[in-house]
Amino acid sequence: IEAAVKAAREAFPGWSSRSPQERSRVLNQVADLLEQSLEEFAQAESKDQGKTLALARTMDIPRSVQNFRFFASSILHHTSECTQMDHLGCMHYTVRTPVGVAGLISPWNLPLYLLTWKIAPAMAAGNTVIAKPSELTSVTAWMLCKLLNKAGVPPGVVNIVFGAGPRVGEALVSHPEVPLISFTGSQPTAERITQLSAPYCKKLSLELGGKNPAIVFEDANLDECVPATVRSSFANQVRSYVKKALAEGAQIRCGEGVDKLSLPARNQAGYFMLPTVITDIKDESCCMTEEIFGPVTCVVPFDSEEEVIERANSVKYGLAATVWSGNVGRVHRVAKKLQAGLVWTNSWLIRELNLPFGGMKSSGIGREGAKDSYDFFTEIKTITIKH
Repeated sequence: IEAAVKAAREAFPGWSSRSPQERSRVLNQVADLLEQSLEEFAQAESKDQGKTLALARTMDIPRSVQNFRFFASSILHHTSECTQMDHLGCMHYTVRTPVGVAGLISPWNLPLYLLTWKIAPAMAAGNTVIAKPSELTSVTAWMLCKLLNKAGVPPGVVNIVFGAGPRVGEALVSHPEVPLISFTGSQPTAERITQLSAPYCKKLSLELGGKNPAIVFEDANLDECVPATVRSSFANQVRSYVKKALAEGAQIRCGEGVDKLSLPARNQAGYFMLPTVITDIKDESCCMTEEIFGPVTCVVPFDSEEEVIERANSVKYGLAATVWSGNVGRVHRVAKKLQAGLVWTNSWLIRELNLPFGGMKSSGIGREGAKDSYDFFTEIKTITIKH
């Protein structure tokens, strides 16, 4: 960590003084090289993390490419504020400057996807970076180092450190010359980061996951709702509510069409868990209140709009939610009352990167996105000129 901090501090003056256009060109070059190596990175991500190759090919690596291109573009379009006080003969305007050395810690479940979601805006804003990927899934981070060098990123601008959280992560978070920490991971780790960084008043962005309700009303379009909810339940994690009127005799349809899932012979007794649905479960159960990193979902009935909103808001997390209904007034009404940073209505996982991403309550502090990331990775200054 000491070596990484030294390198990042030495590289900061040169990188931060480059124009946004110059930094944008470097980020686009990284994106081009990553896109050219998509299959190699997808294979590595699948083997290292355990996700399907199809998912790595179609989501993780393409989104990592997009992260670099998105922030390469957005850095060119930020504006400042300016006001005049004619009666005092003054003009005021704002400028934003990079913070310095950014400490970035990413999780195991979306290794390159979330690592690049942090590295790209930090670099674009003119910061230098010390990034620590999860020690469980760090292969693609190591591979990214080669592309950064090939793309012409100056030495010391991006420093990727490997190791366990209690040793490497704590050293990064508690270093007095790292003024900013962006972390995605668990709540207990975030609490530790807060404790270690508090003496230095560091800027913190903490994305801590959630327990996301999917609320399905009786007038939902099931042809659209069921496939999306099954995908959200078993591709990631979700907590589902189904109108009591439909709970009687309801069936879960999954797999290719309605056929039973067939697995290769080598996987018949492998280390995997089949998609699992839990019913007849109390709201207080840990299965209903804590994130499960596996193909498990809970399906429980509800009677009224007011009831389901109260129950959905009863968990300590508030990252995301989905609402399914054919009543436009209802989806607006329910979405407004849900305590979640993102609410999808009659859809799921449609992302607009210009808009904020982040949660309420124990799901974290801060937001990420074009403007929000730029604001986080910069310091604002007001300048007054008397004329």
